[in-house]
This record gives sequence, structure tokens and C-alpha cells, in this order.
Amino acid sequence: MSRFALFVAVLLTVTTQLSAADWPWWRGPDFNGIAAEGENPPTKWSASQNVVWKSAVPGRGHSSPIIVGDKVILTTADENAKVQSVVAFDRKGGKQLWKTDIHKGGFLAEIHKKNTHASPTAAWDGENLFVVFANSNAVFLTALDIDGNQLWQKRAGGFTPKKYSFGYGPSPLIYKDKVIVSSEYEAGGFIKAFDRKTGKELWEASRKGLISFSSPVVANIGGDDYLLMTGGNYLAGYDPENGKGVWRAEGCSMATCGTLVWEGDMVFGSGGYPDKQTVGVQVRNGSARQVWSNKEKCYEQSMLVHDGYLYAVTDNGIAFCWDAKSGKEMWKTRLGSPVSSSLTLASDNLYYSDERGTTYVFQATPEKFTPVAENKLGNISFATPVIVDDQIFLRHADNSSGQWVETLYCIGH
Repeated sequence: MSRFALFVAVLLTVTTQLSAADWPWWRGPDFNGIAAEGENPPTKWSASQNVVWKSAVPGRGHSSPIIVGDKVILTTADENAKVQSVVAFDRKGGKQLWKTDIHKGGFLAEIHKKNTHASPTAAWDGENLFVVFANSNAVFLTALDIDGNQLWQKRAGGFTPKKYSFGYGPSPLIYKDKVIVSSEYEAGGFIKAFDRKTGKELWEASRKGLISFSSPVVANIGGDDYLLMTGGNYLAGYDPENGKGVWRAEGCSMATCGTLVWEGDMVFGSGGYPDKQTVGVQVRNGSARQVWSNKEKCYEQSMLVHDGYLYAVTDNGIAFCWDAKSGKEMWKTRLGSPVSSSLTLASDNLYYSDERGTTYVFQATPEKFTPVAENKLGNISFATPVIVDDQIFLRHADNSSGQWVETLYCIGH
């Protein structure tokens, strides 16, 4: 399906202000980590090579950038002042344009050492911005205009995990007239849809008893839209119009963080905790079945499927290529340090950053593993590379001085 057709099918009522040159939400325009056709970003860079600009990011966060017209937008959190914020930078020169504080105080008492208080990526619907933060033992959804003015805020629901107090991570999802939010924890986990204009709650799907951290995504499979979620030892498809469950298939693990990916009638997921498993599930006529599985683990990061092959980099830095239909291993190779960011594809190259600040580039080919480049900036990276208009936007950090310093980079020719 072409990019324009997918916009029409999935967004429908989203305004025409959405541009093909935007990266408006988590995993990009087509929700799959794939940049627009014809993109030709650099494959090599350093602190002194191919850096168009760099800008200091106040606070700390793992959210990925989104690109909205002439702006680059991030969520972030000042852990000392306990302030959660949204920040906008000028896309051409990197100047900070505005910073809007969303919550002051109310930070979760405990989160995982690898998590932050600003891990969900923002979303843009063509008119307004939407961000979610866990605060005061709840999940709050906030709408802002493009200049950072708050339009409305809703308490989406509680967030009080007991056994695994690892913090919050799911990004908001735009679907037609809705913005969809998830919160998965033992006592009252849920997925909820809200009206984008008013914040009115439209539907709720229960996810009680689940401890998971994955972002929802909508996929068109066989002509039907499904809201895809993973966690609780199964993959599930919901009707995004009303939140009703349509199908489920066994797979992954109890806890997952990655967003599901799909191609044709196949959906792919990986986990996690406590089990290691990657699965391929076939969806037909409103039902699903597991077709293949293996014991590899992509817990925090999302995979990427392209032209019939599934690509992944596991938690411990091993890259894989599998045949998407059968699960047959085409190749694997060890790359390096632990990984939390997800894969991004542009010009038949795959990009991802490891936790130590190195961005690897390798070819998306099933023939053999073909490395292209390794590029280091700082010594920490959890955010996923974003590629628009032949430029790469990277959020990296450095703590070599004893202080955590974050930087937003624009990489270009």
C-alpha cells in the first residue's frame, strides 16, 4: 500500500496538514520504522563529520524525536526538579523554540534503572500534539497545539504496578478521530481511546493482570484494521473502532516492550520476560494462529519486516534475519553492546543505536550480513533513529563527565 493510501485508510479524518516530510509519531508515518521511498541519508558520521547541527536537550528521556513541519519535538524530564515537559527545536538550525511543562512533582516512586520519566514518544495528528506521562500513580494524556499551548488534559487511568515497578513506556497512537493510550499493570490495566478534539473517552478494553510495556499499533490485514498488542503470553488484535477483542494467538512472553510489526497476513512479536521467544502469527478472516517461533529475545526494541524478511537485533546485540513466512534463519551476527532502540530502514539500509552510543548501519538483505558503518556519538543511546528528508535525527547522551548530558543531533550530507 502506498504511503498516501495508508494515510487515507488509517487516518481518514486527520487534517491535510500532515506532510510526507513529517515523522509524526512512534515508528514513523507508516507505523513500521520505514522511511519514505527515495530517502538517502548518510551512513557515516562522527562529532566532526556530517553533523548539520546539535542542540542540548534539557533533562533526560528515552523518547524518540518526531518531525512536524519545521519543528523537532521531544518529551523530557528533569529528575531533580521533578518536571515532565515537551520541547520543540527548529528543524533547520536546532534552536530550542519552546518548552512546555506538563507535570510538576508526582514522579513515580520507582522505575527501572534503564527507564526514564519521559520514555513515550509524542504524536502529531496534523493539527495538535499528544503526549502521555505516568505521574501521580496514573497515566495522563495531554493535547497541545504546535506552539506548545496546552489544549486539554485527561487522566486516562491508574498506573500502580506492584510486582514490577519498572515505570511506563507506551507511546500514544493516532487512529482516525481517536488517540489511543495503553496502561498495563496487575490491578487495572487498559487500552483506551479518546476523542482527539475534546479528550472525551470513547472506549476501553481491559488488560487487567498484564505487566507489559509495549506501544499499540494499528495494522491493515486482509482489508481489516486491527489494533495490535502483545504481552500476557499472547498477541492480540482489537477492533480500533470500539476496542472489542477480535483474535488472539499464543506467543512472545508475559512482559514485552517492543511494538508488533506485520507484513501481508503475518504479524511478528518478540519478548521478553520471563521467557525468550520470537514468533510469527498468521491472521486470516478474523482468527490467528502461530506459524513459527524461536528462542531469541527482543525485549525492549521493536523489529522490522521488509520484502518478506524479518530483521531484529536482540537485547545482547546479535543481529538476525529470518524468512518472514517460515521463520527460517537466513543469517545472524554479533554486533556489540546491549540494545534498547528499534530498527529504522532507509535506502535498503538498517539503522539502530546501541546503549553505548554507537549507531550501526547494515544492509537489509537476506543473502548475508553486510555491514556498512559504525558511528559513535556520546556514550549512551536509547532513542530510535528518525530519518526524514535525507537527514537522521538522533537523541544521544554522555555521562563521561559524571553528569548526564543529552544532545539532539541532525545528521546530513
